[in-house]
Amino acid sequence: MGKNDEQMSKELKERHVQLIALGGTIGTGLFLGAGQSIHFAGPSILLAYLIAGVACFFLMRALGELLMSNPDSTSYIDFIAKYLGPKWGFIAGWTYWISWIAIAMAEITAAGLYMKFWFPDMPQWLPALIILVILFFLNSITVAAFGETEFWFAIIKVVAILALIAVGVVLLLMNYKTSAGHVSISNLTHGSFFANGAKGFFLSFQMVIFSFVGIEMIGMTASETKDPEKVIPKSINAVPTRILLFYIGSLLALMVIYPWNDISQNSSPFVQVFENIGITSAAAIINFVVLTAAASACNSAVFTTGRMLYSLTGRETNQFSKKMHRLSKNKVPSNAILVSTLIIAIAVILNAVIPEGVFTFISSVATTCFIFIWGAIVVAHVKYRQKIKAENRESELKFKTPFFPISDYFVLVFLGLVAVVLLFKFDTLIALIGSLVWLIVIYLIYQFSAKKVN
Repeated sequence: MGKNDEQMSKELKERHVQLIALGGTIGTGLFLGAGQSIHFAGPSILLAYLIAGVACFFLMRALGELLMSNPDSTSYIDFIAKYLGPKWGFIAGWTYWISWIAIAMAEITAAGLYMKFWFPDMPQWLPALIILVILFFLNSITVAAFGETEFWFAIIKVVAILALIAVGVVLLLMNYKTSAGHVSISNLTHGSFFANGAKGFFLSFQMVIFSFVGIEMIGMTASETKDPEKVIPKSINAVPTRILLFYIGSLLALMVIYPWNDISQNSSPFVQVFENIGITSAAAIINFVVLTAAASACNSAVFTTGRMLYSLTGRETNQFSKKMHRLSKNKVPSNAILVSTLIIAIAVILNAVIPEGVFTFISSVATTCFIFIWGAIVVAHVKYRQKIKAENRESELKFKTPFFPISDYFVLVFLGLVAVVLLFKFDTLIALIGSLVWLIVIYLIYQFSAKKVN
């Protein structure tokens, strides 16, 4: 490995890291799917987000402690391989890579659909291709270009949410009359808190957990962050709180403006609110925001898959792996980014012939796989702490996880319960089965390659 290849550049600033994780988790699930989740669980959706937020905070603290043990690690998969064994590192790494590939394929397909709002005659593949090419070049220039792009993508989404919350407060103070009555706190308490009983509450966790997918992206930025020992802990401590504020704050605003059962479940509730107060271009504004959200998710995917492919090929000696594990003069894994982008581009080529439902299924399988990824991070952290304790090195711990080991076991039980919940809906059951099939296939590939080496 040449001198130029030894270490990635450290150009990501604190604001980049915070907004990368924040923007990665605020997307179309909130802007388009909030109405459905509210209709499903009623006001108890707030409690569901609170519980999931606590679990994600403990997950992030466990990840943060691992990152601080070696901030120069290229990805958190290194820790899974170190503490759970190379087999699990291989499975987790390739699962994470293919999950983001699938999410990117679904998101650029969605971007093509969103553009039809303004240009109904435009071929669906064209905007998808343009967005992908732009994001490839931005990611290939420097890591700072990616960070800056993602920062502004996230700002647009955050401004939209803050606008909704502000509108909700103003309408509440005005006792504003809507098509469903008046804006009032009583709208939130309309009917039962657990609108559809315990079943509706527990089934809502499937949607809630998917809303947080991407929060672990901080684990991909440590080796490219300026002063990671200061920035990473600060970002991890701030992000879960901010996500809870934006999700719970926006959902609370929606349910104060309208009784939960009057919120549209077939279209964006954001459009419903803004149109109701006389903003006729509300649909166009929200379409722009969700287009931004799709581009943001794809941007995160290009960044993540490139870094993951770079990390996964580090221990291989074949020619392809050597090329993938090479940095450009700007110290970014440009070859790995190019290959990942070309695979994502298959979605552009096949966009006209593959039904939309296939992409929905693939992205569902991908997000279901995140339950496995998050679980592997937490188990790796448990093993790390056991090793540190056995070696009497607990005084060396940086950024200690609060309430360990209870916090880690809480996350594992929570993820286990979400996996059980997925069994009770047909579409999520199919996605769960698809995820298990994928994990078995990757395991068999590892076993075959290991035998071949031996």
